[in-house]
Amino acid sequence: MTQDVQFSAEANPFAAAEQVCATLGTLTDALFDEHTSRHPAASLGALRTAGLPAAEALFGLPLAPNGPVHAALDRLGTVLTAGTARPGTGARIADRVIDALQTRYGGGAVRGAIADRGTTSAALFQLPVTGEFADAKLRPPFAPALAALAAGQQTRHPVELPTGAGAEVRLVVPPGFHPLTSPGGPPGVSARTVPARPADTESADGAAPATVAAAAELTGHLAEVAEELFSATGPEPRRDFAVVSATLADLIHEAGVVYAGVCALELDGRTSDAALVVSLARHPLPITSLATELATVRRHAEVWTVLLPAGPAAVLVEGRTVPVPGPLASDGQRRWVVTSAVQAFVPLPDGGTVLCAQLSTARQEDWELYTEAFAELLKSIQFGWDGESATAAAAPAAAPAAAPAPTAAPTPVTAPAPVTAPAGEERAAEPEELPVHLPGTPVRVPPADFSPFAPASGPAGDGAEPAPADRPKGTPVTVPPPDFDPFAPDTLPGPSDDAPAARSAGAPPAADPFGTTVAAEQKSDPFGTTLASQGPAVPPPPSTPPVIPAQAGPAAPTATADGEAAPRKGTPVMVPPPDFDPFAMTDLPSEPMAEPEPNADEDADAKPQHRPFG
Repeated sequence: MTQDVQFSAEANPFAAAEQVCATLGTLTDALFDEHTSRHPAASLGALRTAGLPAAEALFGLPLAPNGPVHAALDRLGTVLTAGTARPGTGARIADRVIDALQTRYGGGAVRGAIADRGTTSAALFQLPVTGEFADAKLRPPFAPALAALAAGQQTRHPVELPTGAGAEVRLVVPPGFHPLTSPGGPPGVSARTVPARPADTESADGAAPATVAAAAELTGHLAEVAEELFSATGPEPRRDFAVVSATLADLIHEAGVVYAGVCALELDGRTSDAALVVSLARHPLPITSLATELATVRRHAEVWTVLLPAGPAAVLVEGRTVPVPGPLASDGQRRWVVTSAVQAFVPLPDGGTVLCAQLSTARQEDWELYTEAFAELLKSIQFGWDGESATAAAAPAAAPAAAPAPTAAPTPVTAPAPVTAPAGEERAAEPEELPVHLPGTPVRVPPADFSPFAPASGPAGDGAEPAPADRPKGTPVTVPPPDFDPFAPDTLPGPSDDAPAARSAGAPPAADPFGTTVAAEQKSDPFGTTLASQGPAVPPPPSTPPVIPAQAGPAAPTATADGEAAPRKGTPVMVPPPDFDPFAMTDLPSEPMAEPEPNADEDADAKPQHRPFG
């Protein structure tokens, strides 16, 4: 919405749809006048669902299964369906529709266009336009109809769809809106009937029959809407509105918009206009994170988290300033219009798609009227889903990758680098290297890419020893016992004779998938936190200070058979006496030292010393 990168197409997946909504607001302000045919304001009243029970089961209506399509139903409104399974062919049809409309209305220059230019496009009318956020003082209030959506209510479960149908949404647009999107959608999206054509009437540009049929359908639809809106005027206003709307056909489809409509009402003798846009966009954030993001980047807006019958949603209310290009303005001068906008974000059940519905109007005095209709539109939303998440559907099917080889155990000299076996080849059996023997329980630290939730390889329950490629992954380390003293002299005992039989046989110990990861080139960590479940419990700290026993005299040396004194075991230490003062100056002798007698000859030759302190 602004020049800030936060609202660019890369950072904001809804920016293109917001641009379409701002452009429709420009069309209503520039092309609608006092001669425009308008519906009474009562047409935006609450949906009369009691008259049509099908409103509670929109997926039971006979609509095309691969929308987006929309159809007007009596006493209900326009039922819209859109899905993620078939995005269409992406064929551009704007130029074809513009030429067909120019031929239909007999040619002539459209408002703001140059007659001898030869081409008509959206850029000729300085479209599309990009709105900007208005000051917070111009923000409309959060209407009561929108605030009522925050109350708790019962939610519907998505309708179960066949596999491959993706996620689908259906909703009801209230009467009074004139859609500028084709009822059958863009080319390749809906299952429209393609009429047969003679061989001599094939398109010169080689367009596909579905593209030609979609262009013909949109041409007739825009001409019909123009006649409804300008039935009391001549052909020029109809041509201008139909042609300018046709220039936006490709932009609307590329923005992910599935419905774009304008509203022309008459209320208490005055006119009122509004624009409505419904789109689908990829956005994987949960609704709470999405609401937090909106409230952070759009500081001038008011964001609420509400609960719809279709599930949780985020509703945003803000003021926007929209430019009206000079070529479309009646006086030829560019100006700005302040509009009030409400925008709702409803995540689809596939976890990666968000439905975005937004309504804007320049008539702030009719804000409550439009928000009531918008709230009813949100209540009518229903979802269908085939059970496949958006991430799983987007990821292509790939062959399972070969399991990485276990990391080599570190040795006292060097630690070899990890080796990965090539895909489709078996690794040769390698002798397992035992870690350095330390007091404690041997465990294996898994590598960085270890997944504790991956299925175990090899047959289960047969009790057979796993193959070398399926042995436990990780680096063998030793977890110290509870009474391990890291400050003891660094003496490493040799291998114990009473080691377990499994260790002597070379069987790998059980893998610990939740241990601390240690690289192959690192030394064993004596401060590990993993304790063996079979080890003795750590004794609790004493409640009273221990009593230090009296010092015993030196033990007599033990004589050997040859009569020589046997060497004592352990490290000799000197235990200080009880009155030992560690802060005493041990370098000074106990008795003062006698000063040397002065030498008379040296004193005579010595120069007087300078004493700076006397």
